[in-house]
Amino acid sequence: MAEFEIAGMTFKGGKMAVVLTALSTLGGASWAGFEFYKDYMDMKEIVQNIDVDAIDAKNVQIVQKLDDAIEYTRDIKSGLRDDILRIEKQADRAEDKVRTSEEKVRDMIDKASERFETRRDSLISDHNRELKDLERRLTDKLQKALDNPLAD
Repeated sequence: MAEFEIAGMTFKGGKMAVVLTALSTLGGASWAGFEFYKDYMDMKEIVQNIDVDAIDAKNVQIVQKLDDAIEYTRDIKSGLRDDILRIEKQADRAEDKVRTSEEKVRDMIDKASERFETRRDSLISDHNRELKDLERRLTDKLQKALDNPLAD
């Protein structure tokens, strides 16, 4: 069986596997620690080189643009509301004019209907009178002809 000695201690078999595992774990942990320290130092350099004033100036600029956009949006909203109110008033006026015109047209149609009916009744009445007069004359002539067949 293989054995080895370190610092006056002799290791055999299973103990040797434990020692090798512990040494490899220690080596891996040391390498990870060094990599972590290197990343930390790189990040520290980046953080130290950040220009906080430039970031603040950019944030102020963004906030100003946002405030301007909000104000512009409010102006648009107010303008649209005014436009909608103006259009509603115009629509109401147009509706009133249409209603008035409709009433005038209906009144004109009613008056025209009355005139036409009156004229028709007058024409029918005149026509009936003429027919009755013609009928009466024909009846008179027939009666005369019957009363006096040789007179013509």
